[in-house]
Amino acid sequence: MSKPPDRTNQHIKAPPAKVRAQKRGRWAEQLTALYLRLTGHRVLARNFRTKVGEVDLIVRRGDTLSFVEVKARPNITIAAEAISPRQRRRIQRAAELFLAQHPNLNTCDIRFDVSLVSGPLRFTIVRDAWRVDT
Repeated sequence: MSKPPDRTNQHIKAPPAKVRAQKRGRWAEQLTALYLRLTGHRVLARNFRTKVGEVDLIVRRGDTLSFVEVKARPNITIAAEAISPRQRRRIQRAAELFLAQHPNLNTCDIRFDVSLVSGPLRFTIVRDAWRVDT
């Protein structure tokens, strides 16, 4: 009788649709970061992750610090609808932790922006997309 094959070192592959979505998301973040750099922003952090939330890009231009959420979807409307109130709160909490770790930035004007990516080179940046819930 033969032994069953050893599967302990095999990796579980993500479904092809998920892999494509992840690649599209990485491309969208790279495109947005490039555009922001070309328009005078300095990228301070990418994919800033905490236990309470995550921010795709954190950029600064002058005295304005922007926390940027990037959404890549088939069209701009679907991309805009993908940002839920819960997700906005998670981004805001992550932003608070970033500011706590970087007290020198506390004097900056804070803004939450969104980059809506709908194609390889089609995107819209929505500046000041929402205000902090108080």
